[in-house]
Order: sequence, then structure tokens, then C-alpha cells
Amino acid sequence: MLLALDLGNTNLTCGVFAQGRLRLRARIATRRDATSDEWGYLIAQLLSQRGVAAGDITGAILASVVPQATSAVTEGVREYLGVGALLVDQRSDIGLEIAYEHPEEIGADRIVNAVGALATIAPPVIIVDFGTATTFDAIDGQGRYLGGAIAPGISVSTDALFQRAALLHRVQLKAPERAIGRTTEESLQSGIVLGCAGQVDALVHRMQRELGGGQVVATGGLAELIAPHTETVRRIDQDLTLRGLWEIYQRVTEVAL
Repeated sequence: MLLALDLGNTNLTCGVFAQGRLRLRARIATRRDATSDEWGYLIAQLLSQRGVAAGDITGAILASVVPQATSAVTEGVREYLGVGALLVDQRSDIGLEIAYEHPEEIGADRIVNAVGALATIAPPVIIVDFGTATTFDAIDGQGRYLGGAIAPGISVSTDALFQRAALLHRVQLKAPERAIGRTTEESLQSGIVLGCAGQVDALVHRMQRELGGGQVVATGGLAELIAPHTETVRRIDQDLTLRGLWEIYQRVTEVAL
């Protein structure tokens, strides 16, 4: 079995693949100060609770955008699961042509998402990832990763708003019935949810003009909330990053797990 790990600023997403199929997906809150023992124990316990023993894992792969925790996660996996984790970065030979001026600045998750998208979608393609940041990644018709856009994520934006606006309180994140809010709660929901959907459409339309078209796929924790209210997103794939990790592992190691 292959353990695929996506270490983000908010969560560590764990996926286990058996014979190319995703058997389980789970998340652990990211802690930058956690030790290798803490990470290893948490991952091993999580897998055990889902019926996967440490000895079942014969390979591991990690994409990380949290440098402070990367070593602790890889060491924890080695100590508690007995396998070394293949680390994905911009230098990895993954069969993806990167046409970005400074490839070393690209987050590993964005590269992995591109590989995952190209596994099932013909280019050009645009990926919208609703994470700590909302990222937009563009792949041209030749399958080259061009770059994209990075915007503050919904949680980051709303946290800042509620901290700085004394008269505004936190509301349930859901779409309102109308764009013109009749209460402060509806007004916030309109601005947050529908406003984000409009941002997505505006950027996607501009990218599609530059690409000459392109299908759009959304992923990330808030994709189900935002994507249905856009005009451009017709596909949601919450396993995009994990599947991209699986694809990369097969390419780099030529070992089918």
C-alpha cells in the first residue's frame, strides 16, 4: 500500500492507495512544532483506526508547503511505519514541463495538483484549490505548467475581517438566498461566499482567454461550498492532490502500489 501525504498550512491530508485505488482519506491538523514521534504516532494511530496496519504500508510520498514540519513528518513516518517518504519538490523528475520563471518558488501542492489533473483531464486546464490560500493554476494545451494566481483563502480573509471590525461577528459559512443581504448575517454570507465565487469566475475567465479555453476543476476544503455558485467550475475533485501524489510515485519509482 502507498501512503500519500499532503502537508498543508492547515491540515496534513493522508491517503492510502491499494492497487491504484484510494482506500482511505483522512486529515490531521498541522502543527509546526510537533515532533517526529508525535507525527509518527498520530499517523500510525489514524491508519490503525481505519484498519491499516503499519506493516501494510510499503511506500510513502510527501508534498509539503510547511518546511518547518517536513523533516518531522518524514522522520515520523520512517520511525513508526518503517518506510522512507519520497519528497516531491520542483526538482523532482515527474514528467511535467514547468514554464515558470522561478520554479523553486512553486508550492509542491500546486505541482502535484497539475499532475493529478492531467491524469484525467485533457489540457488546457485550470485548477482552483480552496485551501489556506485560494490558488489558481494554469496548464496550457501542450500540458505545460504555466503558473497562475494566489489569493487569500476564505478562512484567512474572514479571520482578518472579524478581528478588525468590532461590530461584525462570525457567521455560518453558507450561501445566502440572495445577493442583497437583508441582515448583517446575510450580507456577510453574500460577500464571503458569493464574493469568492465572483473572484473565481473573474480570474478563470481571464486565464481562459490567455489559454484559449480550458476546463476547470476545483479542489480543497471549501470547494463544495463555493464552486456551485460559480459560472466556470463544473467539476470538483477532492482527491486531486492525493491522486497526483500516486501518479508521481508510479513515475518516479516505477513501482505499482
